[in-house]
Amino acid sequence: MNLLTLLDMVAGGNGDITLLGTRAEGLTGQQLQQQALAAATLVREASADTVIFLGGNGPAFPVALFASAYAGVPFLPINFRLSSDQIDEIISRSTSPLIVTDNPERAATSNAITTEDFLFRSVTTEPLADPADPDVEDIAVLLMTSGTTAAPKSAVLRHRHLTSYVLGSVEFASAEPTDATIVSVPPYHIAAVANLLSNLFAGRRIVYLDQFTPRQWLDTVKSERISNAMVVPTMLVRIVRELLAAGETGPASLKGLSYGGAKISAPALAQALELFPDTGFVNAYGLTETASSIAVLGPDDHRDALASDDPNVRARLASVGRALPTVEIEVHDADGSPCAPGEVGDIVVRGPQVAGEYLEAGSLVDPNGWFPTRDLGYLDSDGFLFVQGRADDTIIRGGENIAPAEIEAALSAHESVADCAVAGIPDAEWGHRIAAFVVAEPGHATDANALRAWVRSQLRSSKTPDDVIFLDELPTTPTGKILRRNLVASVVSDVPA
Repeated sequence: MNLLTLLDMVAGGNGDITLLGTRAEGLTGQQLQQQALAAATLVREASADTVIFLGGNGPAFPVALFASAYAGVPFLPINFRLSSDQIDEIISRSTSPLIVTDNPERAATSNAITTEDFLFRSVTTEPLADPADPDVEDIAVLLMTSGTTAAPKSAVLRHRHLTSYVLGSVEFASAEPTDATIVSVPPYHIAAVANLLSNLFAGRRIVYLDQFTPRQWLDTVKSERISNAMVVPTMLVRIVRELLAAGETGPASLKGLSYGGAKISAPALAQALELFPDTGFVNAYGLTETASSIAVLGPDDHRDALASDDPNVRARLASVGRALPTVEIEVHDADGSPCAPGEVGDIVVRGPQVAGEYLEAGSLVDPNGWFPTRDLGYLDSDGFLFVQGRADDTIIRGGENIAPAEIEAALSAHESVADCAVAGIPDAEWGHRIAAFVVAEPGHATDANALRAWVRSQLRSSKTPDDVIFLDELPTTPTGKILRRNLVASVVSDVPA
């Protein structure tokens, strides 16, 4: 099965239902299919070997993705916030790309078109007469890795990976006729691709919010009667603050709220659950290389953990839940053997949706099918997965390996801490010093010594931060991941941001 098979099912089963955009001005399943077929003509006429998307959220994104499949070429959405040099380098990897862009200057080049003109011509152009029927092994989507320590790599997602994820996690046409979701993650993120495919398959209308603000998000949820939403933790924290400032609770229409992509403190999550008392929360954990989510903490898991007096059950609010039925997750030690419950090791995953492949580096999947996520974590005795951060983020102080997540959890429990991140700072004597970067809760006075004493009371003295640095906000990616390298660079002059 390929992505076009999914679209055929959507157009056949929900062809006359608005699935993209507002209730007043949106595209039905059939209209999406017809516009994608017409846009595929533009791709074919351009002799493109790749469709590169350099734009924000909106209907041009799904039209371009499916047009690429009809034309039989990969779809590559790029972070439009990158510098021109970075974008040019990524584009140069394609021999003959067609660039769909919001940038008028870039659209003036011979191999580019504005998103506005692209959408207009997808209505006025004849549909492609001989559309491709991609093989399951053909590349459907390319997504760029972050490239924090080297040039970004092109993660490969073949048709079978994406369809396996959708079929393994969503029931066809399972949404109610009035259901709608709001998507505010950018198109170049795996969550945007996965949300598009899964919501279309479920028959749930998608409303795009290109520029996120908490007030606009709340107003859109109310005006469009949004039933489901996906946010990154940074967005959720800002939504909670907006509700508290306005003396409001979450919109009553919202039945489901999923979040993921970065950590959220347990106190902030508990506060969100209280402000959305009738909303089912889902924490989703996945990677670009796994075609989205591989583990989820479901609505009942959230509410049971919040209400429990059992510390082991309560702790599950900090977990990412259990593996989806279609994937296996294990935690391995240094020898590649499964760790005992509670033992921290390398998180590995295998299953039909797992790609683990890059154009530049080939496949990283081992002979037994396991893909190393490069995340550290542990499984509890009931199979709940706790992620402790990237292996590269481990602080090595005096020969001891220290996970930043453990210290961050302790700091987050302090009433004066709104947000925090912990990183290792190079040190000639100890290897690393422990630096805590803290955003103070408004109206709460504290100082570095008080926070250091607090962590010392919760953890071993060797895990007490050497430095506490107060910031107005933490640097993050648009999807909420904390840029630790930028934090380290802010105090160490020879570390590039």
